[in-house]
Amino acid sequence: MFRKIDDSISVAPQIDTDDVAAAARQGFTLIINNRPEQEEPGQPSGESIREAARAAGLAYVAIPITPGGFSPDQIKAMQQALDSAEGPVLAFCRSGTRSTFCWALAKGTAGEDADELVRKAASAGYDISPIKPLLR
Repeated sequence: MFRKIDDSISVAPQIDTDDVAAAARQGFTLIINNRPEQEEPGQPSGESIREAARAAGLAYVAIPITPGGFSPDQIKAMQQALDSAEGPVLAFCRSGTRSTFCWALAKGTAGEDADELVRKAASAGYDISPIKPLLR
């Protein structure tokens, strides 16, 4: 369920509280929630994920991203969350795609190589080539 992009980050579709415990057992130290509240009926609340993360000893950050796109503030928040992580990060949204795009935009803004970001995302099953021009 967790798709590893590199040693610092994995992404996933919507997680639940049981997945938080699994993330802790796998060594993740931070969970980033990129899903807006009530995007879909039956979706676990961000608060329930936050509480499960706290109980498991994990840090938690919510950076909700609607399917419409990414703002500079969201990209900056993702960059700050990634920079502050004290170990591997698990980011999630509905499918993992928004989390992967936001990760790539944050890393590209920080100067990482666009081709390498595209390669890493592809190795996890995500095609970020549509945003490659924005990664430079």
